[in-house]
Amino acid sequence: YSLSGPMVPASLTLALSLLLLAFTSVMAFVSAPPPPRHANHATTQPTVLHARKGRKSQKGFGRKQAEIEPTTNKSIYSLPALYDLAFGYRSYDDEVDFLLHVHEQYSSTKSPPKHILELAAGPARHSLTALSSKDLSVESATAVDVSPEMKDYASQLAKEQLLNQNLFQYICGDMRQPLDSSQKFDSAWILLGSLQHLQTNYDVISCFESAHEALKPGGTLIVELPHPRETFSMVECTKNGWEVPLEDETGQECGELRIVWGDETDTFDPITQVRQFTVSFDLTGVDEKQKQNVRQVVPMRLYTAQEIDALARCSGFEVVARYGALDKDVDVNDEDEAFRLVCVLRKV
Repeated sequence: YSLSGPMVPASLTLALSLLLLAFTSVMAFVSAPPPPRHANHATTQPTVLHARKGRKSQKGFGRKQAEIEPTTNKSIYSLPALYDLAFGYRSYDDEVDFLLHVHEQYSSTKSPPKHILELAAGPARHSLTALSSKDLSVESATAVDVSPEMKDYASQLAKEQLLNQNLFQYICGDMRQPLDSSQKFDSAWILLGSLQHLQTNYDVISCFESAHEALKPGGTLIVELPHPRETFSMVECTKNGWEVPLEDETGQECGELRIVWGDETDTFDPITQVRQFTVSFDLTGVDEKQKQNVRQVVPMRLYTAQEIDALARCSGFEVVARYGALDKDVDVNDEDEAFRLVCVLRKV
């Protein structure tokens, strides 16, 4: 609807425009999509913190403790425990149920996946959740990430969560390269928008071809990305963020982790579809030595559904389904509920 014209006073036009702009900015802040990962190195003595129990934003994270390491001038990806806390709001149990369900529905075998491959896995929460599932259909999970720090962190989680650690393997590697393993997998996952780190078609095709090689015939590759609506509605970059309340090992409230993923000062290149995301983690309300403020710029590509379809076809896949979230009840075209682009690719 136009806010200008002979029937609308200029003062009302200005007021409505400012109200609309304010509403858009607020909604962008509270509904920020979950981002990807990378990693570097961090050393120092940890303090044990975990996400505050009972908060809606922490669904699926529970009271799992994370060792927060004091640091300054570090990359957000060099702090696996801090990164893990930041995305503790994800409901891993529900998301894994969805991933297992859509594989069974769309794979050529029409059976639950037994062997899982998680690419750009970070802390590998989805793989570990799949192995801990009551479903018991998953017999093994392999996580791949370029970061040895993420590997060390996830390996420690596996020791704490899995009765049989031999079911879990973590490989330090680039998801664009063929997997250094002879095992074949039923389903591969690229989640939390991690594909956005691949900014060229060549890199994406390399990644998809590597996944294709690792999958069994008729296997699935499930990719989670921001919804294309975010790209096509972008008049200017907006600030996105969320907060994670924390408590210590005794259950006492102990600070807050504030995450910003994207700021108004970010630049977006419409030719390459790459946005320079300003990302920051701000840990406050804790011991003075544990306070952290980590900030950096992360370039990430925004994808359309048509692009994923074309890149899949170039790599030996077909897109067999799309969802608007890691939830089978959210249609990708749902203007109210859809906030992610989840593509189910099948090996052909």
